[in-house]
Amino acid sequence: MLAHREAGTAVNGDVLLVHGFPESSRMFAPLLEPIAQAGWRAVAPDLVGFGDSEPAGPGSAAWAAQVEALEAFRQDQGLDRVVLVVHDWGGLIGLRWACDHPEAVRALSISDTGFFSDGEWHDLAKTLRTPGAGEDLVDQLTPDAVAGLLRAVSSGMSDDALADYGRVVSTPQRRAAILELYRSGEFSELAPYDGRLADLGVPTLLLWGADDPFAPVAAAHRFHEEIPGSELIVVEGAGHFVYDDAPERCTDVILSFLDRVASAP
Repeated sequence: MLAHREAGTAVNGDVLLVHGFPESSRMFAPLLEPIAQAGWRAVAPDLVGFGDSEPAGPGSAAWAAQVEALEAFRQDQGLDRVVLVVHDWGGLIGLRWACDHPEAVRALSISDTGFFSDGEWHDLAKTLRTPGAGEDLVDQLTPDAVAGLLRAVSSGMSDDALADYGRVVSTPQRRAAILELYRSGEFSELAPYDGRLADLGVPTLLLWGADDPFAPVAAAHRFHEEIPGSELIVVEGAGHFVYDDAPERCTDVILSFLDRVASAP
C-alpha cells in the first residue's frame, strides 16, 4: 500500500493529490492544512518508488501498475468522489485513473503535465528511455545531484523538499524504478483516452507555471481548448515545479477552486 500524508475530515468531500517526478507527497505539504481548514479531507500518496513508498519488485513502478496502485489506495482509504489534483507524472497516472474510474471523479486540477496521444517526450525523458544512456544517467545521480538539478530549474525548493525528493535515487531499486516508469509506455497508448477528460463533465482547473520548459504552457492551452468550461490560470514567475515555486499563489487558487466545487449543485 502507498505511503501518504493527509489532513482534515471530509465535510465538503475528499481531495486526492498526486505528485510527479522526482517529487513525493512532500510537494503538497503546504496545501494539506489549508485544504483541511476549508472542510475537506486532503490525501496525498507517495507513488511507487517515491517518498516512503518502496518499489515492490519488477513491474511495480510501471505506468499501468501505478494506475492500479492508485485505485487500490483510493479504495483502501475509503475515498469517495474525489477532487483530483495532479502534477507532472501524477497527471499521466492520475488522469488515466480518472478516465478509467469516472464515477470516482468530482473535479480535476491539472498542472504542468500532458495527456495527449500525439505527445512527445522532453530531452531528459528521452535519455531515461534510451537503453544504456538511461542507466548511465541514473547511475550518476545522487540525492545531492538531484538537489542541484532541481535548484537549477526551480526558484522555490526548500532544503527539506530537496532532501525528500532526492530519495528517488537513494537505492539501486529506486533508480531502476525510474527507468521502469519512463520506459513503461508510449503516448500513443493514450489514443483510447482522446476526448475522455471532456466527457467527464466535471469542473476543471488548469494551474500552470508560465516558464515550464518540460510541459510548456502551450499544453495548458490545449487542455483548455479540449475541456469545455475549464479554467486556466498561468502563474507568472513559476516554472515546471509550480507548487514549489509559488506555494502561496497555488494554495489561494486551489482553495478558491474547491470553494466553487463545494458550492456547485
